[in-house]
Amino acid sequence: MVEMILLAAAASIESVSDALLDEHQALSVSVEDADAGTDAERALFGEPGMPAVAAAWEHSRVRALFADEEQAARAATALLAQGDDRLRLASIEPLENQDWVRLTQSQFAPTAITPEFWIVPTWHEPPPEARRVIRLDPGMAFGTGTHPTTRMCLRWIARRSSAGNAPWSRVLDYGCGSGILAIGAALHGARSIDAVDIDPEAVKASIANARANDVTLACGLPDLAAGTYGLVLANILATPLKVLAPLLCTFLESGADLVLAGILERQAEEIAATYQPWLVLEPADLEDGWVLMAGRSTRRMA
Repeated sequence: MVEMILLAAAASIESVSDALLDEHQALSVSVEDADAGTDAERALFGEPGMPAVAAAWEHSRVRALFADEEQAARAATALLAQGDDRLRLASIEPLENQDWVRLTQSQFAPTAITPEFWIVPTWHEPPPEARRVIRLDPGMAFGTGTHPTTRMCLRWIARRSSAGNAPWSRVLDYGCGSGILAIGAALHGARSIDAVDIDPEAVKASIANARANDVTLACGLPDLAAGTYGLVLANILATPLKVLAPLLCTFLESGADLVLAGILERQAEEIAATYQPWLVLEPADLEDGWVLMAGRSTRRMA
């Protein structure tokens, strides 16, 4: 395998990337900030719920992988011949053979949610102190337990369960991703669990992960959710959580718990205000700038 590196200006990134993939059959294309590590480095993407600062870095490094050097050289020659004086070839070099599966696996180690509750990839043995274990491998769907928002949701479930407040009558995981929160609820005593997502790939991942953990979930698109629940979980982002407020609250039975994540600290007051017509939401956990919001309904939602 051969890697070709091009230096390009922001205005050229889209056309160069498209040409590499569509016309020159690059195996993959990635773009990074050519000024990274210097005083000129700058953030490209905004925070969750905020608009992007810019569409591309002004000085970008384009990395393209090809099956062989001849194919890479042909692609470079064709692109440079188009006369874009801001496009330069930095290198064409062979890549060392690597065990990509082992490399990927090395990035995911067992993760402790509580001293007794762990997320353990299938290629690891659970630690001896683990009493409850979610077996989960990284895949296309969001939710591997490595992100603070996921850990906080699972920690809330474990703590509420140990305090004697589970099992819940019914549980809804709205925006289930990998199904990890629904699986966590099942392992802590919940029984009737619906896991829904707008992404069909997430639904497939949730079904597979539930099967791997020997738990029973009803998984599907959002219209699967119906009736009321004793626990509603939504680990998404602040903006969709605001939009979904009326819908999520209609799913709450009297005395139900609502747990929301994907919220930055600075967004907590806005989220609380959005849900104020239905229930009082308060910060229940905090990690790495992310906050978990939780509240309990006091009446049947209309």
